[in-house]
Amino acid sequence: MYKILIVEDDEVIRKQMEKHLKKWEYEVVSVEDFESVFTVFTKSKPHLVLMDITLPYFNGYHWCNKIREISEVPIIFISAAGEDLNILMGMQMGGDDYIVKPFSLDVLLAKIRAVLRRSYENTMDQSYLMWNEVYLSLDQMTVRQGDKEVELSKNEFKILETLMRQSGTVISRGMLMEKLWQSDLYIDDNTLTVNIARLRKRLEEIDLKDFIQTKKGVGYYVPDEKA
Repeated sequence: MYKILIVEDDEVIRKQMEKHLKKWEYEVVSVEDFESVFTVFTKSKPHLVLMDITLPYFNGYHWCNKIREISEVPIIFISAAGEDLNILMGMQMGGDDYIVKPFSLDVLLAKIRAVLRRSYENTMDQSYLMWNEVYLSLDQMTVRQGDKEVELSKNEFKILETLMRQSGTVISRGMLMEKLWQSDLYIDDNTLTVNIARLRKRLEEIDLKDFIQTKKGVGYYVPDEKA
């Protein structure tokens, strides 16, 4: 499930792109306040950006520069200016591809697929753990279900990663304490209980109540994926 951010001020074109991409089961986020492009980017954490060049307030090159300060997410520039100089500038500013208006939606889709394939086909499986519709980001220590996402603390992340990697298997309290603190000899047993409780509260924020199950007297587990 890839998320695509559209930064396009022509509402007709934007709506066409949204409809076409959703048809192909991409998650789509669109910017509507063009003073807040960077804010929308940081909050939505897209896998790819479709960036118009001519925008209100600041052009697409400006926003590409801002994004490149913190992220290598692929960016495809969209512009009515198809001269070689514009294309070259887009690439030099950190763009991954360039498409000229007017364009076919099928051509746009092909470019998106090609860029996503180059960017993620060898890394996506290593960057996420997936359980049904639950995604745990190994890079950002976030967990997402649907359109809801929460950040986890280091310990919360380690617990959830361990349980999701071995879903359906009960992980003992001792094993979890070893995973978190390298030794269970000098850690108050209640410390793990507190961490589990905090993690459960975080998961409830994205509608994952009872995601972590307790095997009384033994430990904790996440049910089998298809359960």
